[in-house]
Amino acid sequence: MFLGKMFPSHNVTLHFTAGSIWLRMASTFKLHAFELGRCQTNAYVLEVAPNQGQTGASACWVIDPGESPQPLLKFLRDTGLKPEAILLTHAHADHIAGVDQVLGVFPNIPVLAHAREHDWFQDPQLNLSLFIGEPVSVCAPTGTLAHAQKLSLGGIQFQVLETPGHSPGSVTLHCPSEKLAIVGDTLFQNSIGRSDFPGSDPDVLMHSINEVLMTLPGDTAIYPGHGPSTTIDKERRNNPFLR
Repeated sequence: MFLGKMFPSHNVTLHFTAGSIWLRMASTFKLHAFELGRCQTNAYVLEVAPNQGQTGASACWVIDPGESPQPLLKFLRDTGLKPEAILLTHAHADHIAGVDQVLGVFPNIPVLAHAREHDWFQDPQLNLSLFIGEPVSVCAPTGTLAHAQKLSLGGIQFQVLETPGHSPGSVTLHCPSEKLAIVGDTLFQNSIGRSDFPGSDPDVLMHSINEVLMTLPGDTAIYPGHGPSTTIDKERRNNPFLR
């Protein structure tokens, strides 16, 4: 378990709660991280609080609600946060298994994923759960994430970057103002995503890393689908797969 030492970053202070780690940045933006399920998948709640002097509730998204999302749901219940949408970096089972449980508490919110993987949500063979003997089938997305798409949460702007290779519809959520990117399973601290799964492509994966992620500013914090955070500069210097 990475709990307790997860996500050191140049502009983040760590605060610990049962079942989650939330990262307070200098602005009204907060990133709450949850390590879920047997695969220890990182799920995130992105929260944007009202600016000082403003009233109203915080805006939030849920990203990659994986297996056994009860800690994440408890956090939402305890804080009173109501997600505006569920966003998926890709549709492998360990990242989508909790979608229906989130929708059970917050029905009718949009579920957004890349169009190439919409069929995966209800196909255990495509989302790979069939191969571990526990088929996962959840509600299909209601909307699409596409390259260069602009998204806004509480006035903070995000851009969708297509980063396929680990899977054909993998995406990164990049927030320039907060200097961070949520990258799914494309890039890890001192490692890269697997490219030996059905639908993976090692050449496409390396193109996504070298030609998309490595072009981001060096101080961009990288929040992956598993394991601790890192930065673009650290991976340029230390990642053995990028040499």
